[in-house]
Amino acid sequence: MINRVGLTGAVRNLQSNSTPSSSKIKTTIFGRVKDIVLDENHPRFDDFGQWNGLGTIIVEVFDKSNPGIEKVAKPYSPQSKSLPIINEVVQLFLLPIPTDALTLREDYYYLPSYNVWNSPHHNALPNPRNNNLPPSQQLDYQQTEGGLVRRVTDGSTEIDLNSPSNPSQNTFVEKSNIHPLLPFSGDVIHEGRWGNSLRFGSTTKSKSEYKNNWSETGENGDPIVILRNGQPTNSSEEGWIPITEDINQDLSSIYLTSTQKLPIERNWDNKFKTFTPLSRPVSPSIFSSPQIVLTSNRILLNAKTDSILISGEQHFNVVVGKYVNIDSENLYADAKIIKLGSKNATEPVLKGDITVELLKQLTKSVQDLAKILQVEKRWPGGQLQTGYNTVAGNVLTVLGDITKQLNDNSLKSQTTQVK
Repeated sequence: MINRVGLTGAVRNLQSNSTPSSSKIKTTIFGRVKDIVLDENHPRFDDFGQWNGLGTIIVEVFDKSNPGIEKVAKPYSPQSKSLPIINEVVQLFLLPIPTDALTLREDYYYLPSYNVWNSPHHNALPNPRNNNLPPSQQLDYQQTEGGLVRRVTDGSTEIDLNSPSNPSQNTFVEKSNIHPLLPFSGDVIHEGRWGNSLRFGSTTKSKSEYKNNWSETGENGDPIVILRNGQPTNSSEEGWIPITEDINQDLSSIYLTSTQKLPIERNWDNKFKTFTPLSRPVSPSIFSSPQIVLTSNRILLNAKTDSILISGEQHFNVVVGKYVNIDSENLYADAKIIKLGSKNATEPVLKGDITVELLKQLTKSVQDLAKILQVEKRWPGGQLQTGYNTVAGNVLTVLGDITKQLNDNSLKSQTTQVK
């Protein structure tokens, strides 16, 4: 542990080592961010060009001979912006910009903040002239052989990270448990401040104690891309310890693989109930060929004006816990064999029109027979006597109802047709 004097001395060493003499205008300077314009409510929104000035920062220059000097700078890149927060350290450099056809003016632009604490969350460096650092903040800084490090162990922090002049943009809440990603040889990694990241990596069969969980198969150098949004909710509070992506615990992620095997924790063997032994696909947890995996609590595919097209050489499998719902004006299915209810189903579905026509013929024949039998004839003493046969009459009544339904097509489905 070091006290406030040790922290102040370390910061002053950084200033004196990185800041040249201020006897003349310097093309490259370093400083601490004091304020930033992020919306129209900032008091200097108009001064910095309104919406053209978003991302403009006010920087306290590191210059021990002239403390308190401030400079204004804009983001360097128009396409890729990594906006600093208050108290982070940035590098400024002068670039000429045209003011009219004949005149050039030099303005300061800034690069992303310095990696002071090796933390993707923030790298704010408190002002050493602030003599009111609370004891809890002093304990956040420790001296190691590699220099000063910041390790928040009590979850408490008092560094100013938001704009002092615009409360409407003060939304940055420090989280002491945001872990950096563990890098491997050759990786290109982009990390956000909240456990979101993009890794252009590869299979790395490292002999280190710290490994990733995608390098069991394949060879060193086989490419992989991992887009992750949100680290596991059960991550440790030791935010300075790096971690690797976890396909089962990260909030949402996309994996683009080549030869890697992803340890997806789902019992897929019990999910492929509709497959025969010969048609069973390889379980996702052991598949090691190129694939794209999306995982989250919900996945939504939305085509706003056209179509969603899914094509597969072998299987299209849907596994859900409860329901499969399809809402559409028209639903078409074309297959040589369609089995409903079970992969072992053997009973064929009857064709509606043909079945109804056969039932009509059968009903008509039975009606004709019942009409003959309805008049009961007897010859007592050789004299003909007729009477009403109740059974035949009841049959005619039932057949009349059946005939009515056959003729008005009420037995036919109005939505489903089979070939």
